[in-house]
Amino acid sequence: MLSSFEGKLARNEGDKKTVICIEGNIASGKTTCVNYFEKNSNIEVLAEPVSKWRNVRGHNPLALMYQDPERWGITLQTYVQLTMLDTHLATADVRMIERSLFSAKYIFVENLFRSGKMPGVDYAVLSEWFDWITTNICIPVDLIVYLKTSPQTCHERLKQRRREEEKVIPLEYLESIHELYEDWLIKQTSSPLPAPVLVIPADHDLQTMLHQYEENRDKILAASRL
Repeated sequence: MLSSFEGKLARNEGDKKTVICIEGNIASGKTTCVNYFEKNSNIEVLAEPVSKWRNVRGHNPLALMYQDPERWGITLQTYVQLTMLDTHLATADVRMIERSLFSAKYIFVENLFRSGKMPGVDYAVLSEWFDWITTNICIPVDLIVYLKTSPQTCHERLKQRRREEEKVIPLEYLESIHELYEDWLIKQTSSPLPAPVLVIPADHDLQTMLHQYEENRDKILAASRL
């Protein structure tokens, strides 16, 4: 009998799914974006599996990583790769997902390594896993929506939402993540792009952002008709 994961993998082979990835820095407004489209379209929304990263059989690898990234970075990022792969293999024909397997590697693993907080051997192992997954499993993405937000705005939003794990995140960390996103999605000078990119400025207040999503609604949902 196939396991749940193996079943998803089998169904994924040969199936044409539409996948729209919402990307951006921590506190850039990704959850607000996916919630808007969940309420105002027929698209299935899959939120970033943060709750799984906070509780793996009673352990909180997300909090441990922020406290001691050199020790726990590979632990969290291995699990992030697994959970994001599971998200990509969801069965809906049209879906919008918060972040992606690609940003997990190109942004967060890369940042840990470049900052000296991930040993080379850990980075090599995660890279081997990522390369194997993307070579042997079809991970289609039809559109990336990049919520372009300044690190300063993200830092203010972090303080306002008061997640326990995020209390230790400094502005410098958000600046590093921002630079990696810019290199990947705007300058396109670092890692390969799996799909076209739609950039939405996201420094604005909630009402302005909801208006932005409505203005870009047809462009975003057009990916499902490709």
